[in-house]
Amino acid sequence: MIEIPVYRWLPYRDISPLRRLISQTISGSVDAVAFTSAPAVHAMLGAARAEGLEEALLAAFGGAVVAACVGPVTAEPLTSRGVPTLQPDRSRLGALARALARHLPEHGVTRLTAGDHRLEIRGHAVVVNGELRPLPPAPMAVLKRLADKPGHVVSRADLRTVLPGSVARESAEHAVEMAITRLRRALGPSGIVETVVKRGYRLACQYEAGP
Repeated sequence: MIEIPVYRWLPYRDISPLRRLISQTISGSVDAVAFTSAPAVHAMLGAARAEGLEEALLAAFGGAVVAACVGPVTAEPLTSRGVPTLQPDRSRLGALARALARHLPEHGVTRLTAGDHRLEIRGHAVVVNGELRPLPPAPMAVLKRLADKPGHVVSRADLRTVLPGSVARESAEHAVEMAITRLRRALGPSGIVETVVKRGYRLACQYEAGP
């Protein structure tokens, strides 16, 4: 009798999408990453390790980005490192999708009122007064850092650290200014992001906890 494997995992031929996903996860550009096998988890961690980003990736999963796993075997490479995971009651893809659909609207959205405008900050977009507005990675990273301290001034030096990619020190201030300009343009209404002269930027908002 010939045994035919019902499941096997093969390495990625093109690793660039995985590298892009790692970058998006670390920057918080995605709300969640869904895993259906332990080898896939090991592959992502290994690719991050090769780039010197494994700890940053684990920190992202331990923070705002949800690591959703189809079951405990899949989750083990993360749980053994102290990373919390979202798992469905039954180890099925449909159950995993339903668990994510329940979890993200309640836990994956930051809600703010800034300059009398209602904001809902998601993984790669923001809802402004009920209108969905996608944001590129740099403006989104800046918005999320500002939203970490709603109403407080965040310095340009602090904002520079969240910009995707490496930014030379001499061009850092210009890069932050460009990200702020693009952020304001994408948000639409004025008065949401305020400039505090010689100090940085702030959201003119009141923070609302909960969904």
